[in-house]
Amino acid sequence: MFGFGARTLALAEKHRWMPSNQRRDFAVIKTLASLKPEECELSYLPLKNSLQVSQENVRIILLYLDSNVQWHTIQGHFLNISFMAIPCLCSMAPRGLAPNTRLNNGSMALIVVRNTSRAEFIKHLKRYGSVKNQFNFPFVETYTVQEVKVQPRTNTGYDTEENMYLRATSVEGTYPWNIDGDLMEEASEVHIR
Repeated sequence: MFGFGARTLALAEKHRWMPSNQRRDFAVIKTLASLKPEECELSYLPLKNSLQVSQENVRIILLYLDSNVQWHTIQGHFLNISFMAIPCLCSMAPRGLAPNTRLNNGSMALIVVRNTSRAEFIKHLKRYGSVKNQFNFPFVETYTVQEVKVQPRTNTGYDTEENMYLRATSVEGTYPWNIDGDLMEEASEVHIR
């Protein structure tokens, strides 16, 4: 995850002295309170075709890219970007973070949450815990992809609300990433395949 999911994990890591549940709740609330979009450019290679073949009671799924498939690019301000190769079922998301993904089929779900109001973003997050479709919002886009490149853009300028000079990256010039629940910080483009 990039954006909200990664910033939440980064904040939780700074408060490891708290009990696990309190730390998670604190990080979510604090990150929501200071919710700001990340400006970046996403490039993705869509999964074009799939072919299913049955052979002697063994089901083989072959995925291939059409030679005419080209990279697609999205630029803008995003609250969260997720890449999931498995559904990621958990108690907080009984349908999964990416319920339409399948194991071992060579694809990923790219879930893009564009900038929206805090209230609308919270509605989206709450839907993960219900049976309703968490992607049924005009600011949420989903894609089935084989590869993704994310290039964060550094936001600089003076923030009058915070009364301080704003840099989107941390002091070290890196962005936090949530990789399978582990924190990674990276400053340059990330390529996921």
